[in-house]
Amino acid sequence: MAHWATALRNEHFPPERNYLSAHVTLFHALPPSCEGEVKRALAAIAAENAPVAGFLEGVMPLGRGTALKLTSPDMIAIWHDLADRFHGLLTPQDQQKPRLHVTIQNKVSPADAKALQAALEPDIEPRPFSFRGLSLHIYRGGPWDFVRTYAFRG
Repeated sequence: MAHWATALRNEHFPPERNYLSAHVTLFHALPPSCEGEVKRALAAIAAENAPVAGFLEGVMPLGRGTALKLTSPDMIAIWHDLADRFHGLLTPQDQQKPRLHVTIQNKVSPADAKALQAALEPDIEPRPFSFRGLSLHIYRGGPWDFVRTYAFRG
């Protein structure tokens, strides 16, 4: 699903803001002081888990954008594990269980978002997929810096 979702994102995401391939965000702002601990945690989780089952539900409205709605109890379990490991260091936003999704359009007018949703809905068929790993990106004041992908191999 990643290549297909990235193609949708490249087509519909404002190009001046599109620095990343299609992705699902579990956490938005872990403290920079935890970088080493985050890397060790992601490596351990990836080593313990086989590719994680997910399901593409359909189109998800974001108000001023459009996303692909996903479900994955196993990915939510991984989020819980990480949230427990970093308890006390999470922002209020990151303390909330994530609504799994891939943003393919953002920061557009509500009318433009609704038009894309109407255009995509007939073509987005619910289906299973697998998450292949966890990636770490760090924001250092400019576009996100890719650090590493930890492939599931358990």
